[in-house]
Amino acid sequence: MNHTFSGETLHFDIKYKNRKSIGIYLDGYGNVEVHAPKGTPDESIIELLEDKWDVILRNSKERKDRLNGPQEKVYVQGEQFLYLGKVFPIEIHHYPSSPQDHVLFDETTIHVYVKKLEDERIKQALKRFYYQQCKALVEKSISSHQHYFKTKPHSIRITDSTKTWGTCDAKRQLTFNWKLAMAPREVVDYVVVHEMCHMVHLNHDRSFWRLVGKIVPDYKEKENWLAASSWKMTV
Repeated sequence: MNHTFSGETLHFDIKYKNRKSIGIYLDGYGNVEVHAPKGTPDESIIELLEDKWDVILRNSKERKDRLNGPQEKVYVQGEQFLYLGKVFPIEIHHYPSSPQDHVLFDETTIHVYVKKLEDERIKQALKRFYYQQCKALVEKSISSHQHYFKTKPHSIRITDSTKTWGTCDAKRQLTFNWKLAMAPREVVDYVVVHEMCHMVHLNHDRSFWRLVGKIVPDYKEKENWLAASSWKMTV
């Protein structure tokens, strides 16, 4: 069955069951299925769908996009990149007199200035931008959360890890993945707190999670964001 609302058309299947209320479900492919009590009028189903319209469309698209995997970036005007949890277009500037390729952000657009219009130069300029922003975000977060801890990090590094968002070793050396700059600030804060808590508890025992939960009560939401979004955090 199809229904059009707010300029968008949604396809969904209805299954009538022995139940008391209407439920809306999405499978792993982003397909929408409505479970309704037998005899439920279509108008009641449509009303509920429209009430949750934006959430349904967003989650459906997210699952369908995720199935396709990370899309290879093209370094052209308007290509979009994540930064602080939001998507922004890039604007490429050919700037031969620039002493160094660099990136500036003006709240709406990621401006990339390069001496030569080469994909690799644009890519590397973007990566340096994310490294720099990640370092600044992490350092600020550590400073704002330090009062929860008696000990301080011995060192802080930004790395290009493919396996972790952050680590802390027995010497209190903290490392963080540069792609964290693509996440919302509150998610960055969670990862920072997570690793700082390892300065107190090196493993993931109950004491560790109690400490994390004391500082970031909704930490599971932050983990869910990373789990759902990590596949699209690419340059």
